[in-house]
Order: sequence, then C-alpha cells, then structure tokens
Amino acid sequence: MLQIQSFIFSPIQENTYILYNEFKQCIVIDPGCYFDEEKETLQTFIQQKGLKPVMLLNTHCHLDHVFGNKFVAETYSLKLQLHEKEKAVLSFAPTSGLMYNMPFDNYTGELIELKEGDKVLLGGDELEIIEAPGHSPGSICFYCRKQHFVIGGDVLFQRSIGRTDLPGGSHQTLLNSIRKKLFTLPDETIVYSGHGSPTTIGEEKKQNPYLS
Repeated sequence: MLQIQSFIFSPIQENTYILYNEFKQCIVIDPGCYFDEEKETLQTFIQQKGLKPVMLLNTHCHLDHVFGNKFVAETYSLKLQLHEKEKAVLSFAPTSGLMYNMPFDNYTGELIELKEGDKVLLGGDELEIIEAPGHSPGSICFYCRKQHFVIGGDVLFQRSIGRTDLPGGSHQTLLNSIRKKLFTLPDETIVYSGHGSPTTIGEEKKQNPYLS
C-alpha cells in the first residue's frame, strides 16, 4: 500500500509528492525544491523514513515542477521519467526561470519516456499513466486504481483548472482531457494537484465552475 507525503516548495507554492511503500521504496514526483533548505527538507524526510528513492517522475515540466530534478537525480542516481512531448518544455524551463528571476540548474541526463497505457510499478503497487494534455503538451497523471487516487499535476485543481496561456497550452484540449480522462474515474478518486489542496473527482464534477 502506498503512503503519500506532500511538500509545498518554492515561491510558486508547488506541491511535490513522495509515494512510498512498506518495503521503504519511494517515488519522487515533481520535485519543486528550489532553495537549499527545501532540498534538505526533502532529503531529511527520506532519511528519517529510511526510504530508498527508485524513480523520479514529472507530470509535466514547467519550471516550478522541475527545480529539484537535477538534485534528486544526482543525489539518488535516478533517471528522469516524463512524456515525450515534455522534452521541449524541460529544455525551456531555465529560460522561464530567468524570466521569473529564479535561475536554476536544469536536469540534462538521460530521459525515460512514459505514455498512456504504461504502468509505473513500485513493489506490489502500480500507477497507470493517463495522458491529459492542455495545460502542457505532454501532461500526464499517475492513477492508483487500487487506492483511488491520482497525482494530477496542473490539470485539475480544487474548483479550478490549469492555466492554458503558456506555450503549448490549449483551453479546449484541457477541458477535453478533464472530461474524457479524469471525469471517467470513480467519484471517490482523490486528486492530488500540483498546487493547492486535494479534492475528489466527484466534488469537481459538481462544483468546478470551469466544467459546469
């Protein structure tokens, strides 16, 4: 069974997730740790829990979700896993960082591509890959069918949706992704978003003003 630990990192207030199991293996998703103390917070949690990071995943590669990629990859000898369409977004992230006056060292190592239908396995648990473009060209979500949760990145938020005014964004594509890919999940599915508080599919079907 997977446990979920979240951290809020950087001035952009991004949610970083660690998923870990009873065998002390863990996955790091969207490490947004920008400052040294934030990197220490992430590392300290992993050490105190006695965890071994075995995968580094990105839902998408806007700068606030990739600040800590290089740190995590180098610290734990991991290769970054992402959707093929996010490669260009990842490459552009340092330029975005300069625009926000937040320079950082980008991950430049080997990439492992993920696509819809793939499964991420951690011990006896699995996460299904759901392609949900619109906020970013290659946005993906990680769905745990057994435990009824999805790590959704910036696709769907509590009473909101991801912005679509960045390069590669499309408002209609995002709405289609939510309706056809996420709203088909069970209502009790918990959505752990890239920013803000968790919500559920059922709540957002009823109360999200962008999808009424």
